[in-house]
Amino acid sequence: MRLLFTGVCVLLSFLSFAQESQSNAAEPGRHSFYAELGGPGILFSANFDTRFKRSKTGLGARIGLGFVSGYIVENNSGYYDDPVSVVTFPVQLNYIFGKPNSVNAFEVGAGITIAGRKVDVFDFYGEKSTSIFGTASFMYRRLPKDGGFSWRAGFTPLIANGYIQPMAGASVGYNF
Repeated sequence: MRLLFTGVCVLLSFLSFAQESQSNAAEPGRHSFYAELGGPGILFSANFDTRFKRSKTGLGARIGLGFVSGYIVENNSGYYDDPVSVVTFPVQLNYIFGKPNSVNAFEVGAGITIAGRKVDVFDFYGEKSTSIFGTASFMYRRLPKDGGFSWRAGFTPLIANGYIQPMAGASVGYNF
């Protein structure tokens, strides 16, 4: 829980610093709100994404709230209860590559997803359940020139307990 609190505080300080340093009008479309299936939220998540500079490309971050269904390992004995829903908190730093006037962009990101409790999500890790997952994203982004409807799709591997689980993610949202 301390790690979650520390991560959220660091991200919020980055976001507030980015806001303070931009007193002039910023380029529209550098902030996004989107709903995502798959991806770093694991099953489903709602996310806010922003750039640290006045451009819709470049370095930025995302933070979200999601959920996943999984199994709780009881006393590490390998016995699984019924599946439960667990809240997830994906946090990532990302970089968006693209030309200034193009609607096409490519995102590369890395971060962590914190689950509300230790869970075995894919029944892949045997008796090793975890509440922290490493994440990456390699995604195509369709960014409207002046803000508006946007979408993303791509490869979003999940890393836990020495394993890499290939995953995909797709999202729709709004840029402003």
